[in-house]
Amino acid sequence: MSKRTSVLALTALLALTSFASANGLNLNGLGTRAQSMGGAFVGVADDFSAVFWNPAGAAAFRQTTFGFCAVDLIPKATYRFEYEISIPEINPLIDATTQVSHYLGFLGAYYKPIGPKIVVGLGIGTPSGFGTLWDGDDFLDLTGGTPFDRSSKVGLFSISPLVAVSVNEWLSVGATLNINHGIFSLKRPGGNASIEPGQMVDLGQYEENMNGWGFGATFGIMARPIEALSVGLTVRTPSTISFEGLARLSYLPLHDLPGTSDLERKITWPLWIAGGVSFRPVDRLLLSADVHWTQWSKIDRLTTDYLDPFWADLFTTGGIDSSSMRLSWENALQVRFGAEYALNPTMSIRAGYTRDPAPGPDSTLNVLLPTFTFNAFSAGVGKTIGNLQLDFGLEYLAGQERTPMPDFWLDILQGFGTYDMNIVVPSISIQYRF
Repeated sequence: MSKRTSVLALTALLALTSFASANGLNLNGLGTRAQSMGGAFVGVADDFSAVFWNPAGAAAFRQTTFGFCAVDLIPKATYRFEYEISIPEINPLIDATTQVSHYLGFLGAYYKPIGPKIVVGLGIGTPSGFGTLWDGDDFLDLTGGTPFDRSSKVGLFSISPLVAVSVNEWLSVGATLNINHGIFSLKRPGGNASIEPGQMVDLGQYEENMNGWGFGATFGIMARPIEALSVGLTVRTPSTISFEGLARLSYLPLHDLPGTSDLERKITWPLWIAGGVSFRPVDRLLLSADVHWTQWSKIDRLTTDYLDPFWADLFTTGGIDSSSMRLSWENALQVRFGAEYALNPTMSIRAGYTRDPAPGPDSTLNVLLPTFTFNAFSAGVGKTIGNLQLDFGLEYLAGQERTPMPDFWLDILQGFGTYDMNIVVPSISIQYRF
């Protein structure tokens, strides 16, 4: 039986299910105080979020410390696309906006000094987590009037035991083991395929749900050559998540064909190197600056292995490999700045800025994994009540509009696509020192 995936690639391109977030697949950071300071926290790392930013910072803790933060990503994405195909009467117009959705993240951490120079701890959190939810009615021109679901969600849940050591009065080191559990789900139209010679059929709704495990580590160093100055360096190793799950095509059973298939996919969260410096020019003012480098070039292509033989043939027959998506992402360098000012001994205000360039080039931008350059602005306030610290923060990520045309479509499509995304991120944290 001949099975040619003649339209699957077009449908994949126009599926508009996204899990792009700030910094590629990663969140901009965890911990409300750090977030409020623009994520310029590698050279600070003096609260419970040290397990994320720089584990060496925990070596300075002299009390048992517990903290928890909750963060809510609220994205708004828009997409407009108008094109002409060789058949003049077919001229679809897409003008879509995502539905309001909330993607929750968190970080909880506990630290305990076990000697004058050693601190152990445990962090549990979500360094990655995002998605989008579109209204199928916005794409009826592409689906023959059927409002197929278009949504996606990706997340990484990490368990990170920590140890930090004070080498001497001005130098400390720290490390964590990162035990990572990933989730991945999406829904999109399945497109059309020729499952018999000359017989083109609609495959219906495509849906997949996957999860998997991977491991990595984080290493940090913190130097305080003088009381007012701190310099930090953090390296987070790559972590490859081996996803396994199930995919469905809703219309295949109507043709006495298998409607589901087990599938496998590997995604690598790449090497991350960050350096930061913090400085107190006066007692009440803390200034910080970071540079973060992420090796996104490791994500060159996403490949899916369908374990059912029919599905494997369906997605690869005829020279069209719809099970593999070329991304050609490039390494990205972020710059971050933050400030904290103490209004009085118990109240502080904060502000920050991040420049986060898109790792994906225009030539491979596709709506399943779009990336944006963000200018992120943040602010927050903190209140201390005895040993209790409360922090509130708000971040706004303004994405730069993108209007590329992927190079592999230029020979058959003529037109434009306009992508845009903005994200609002409220956050709250509580920390207590025993």
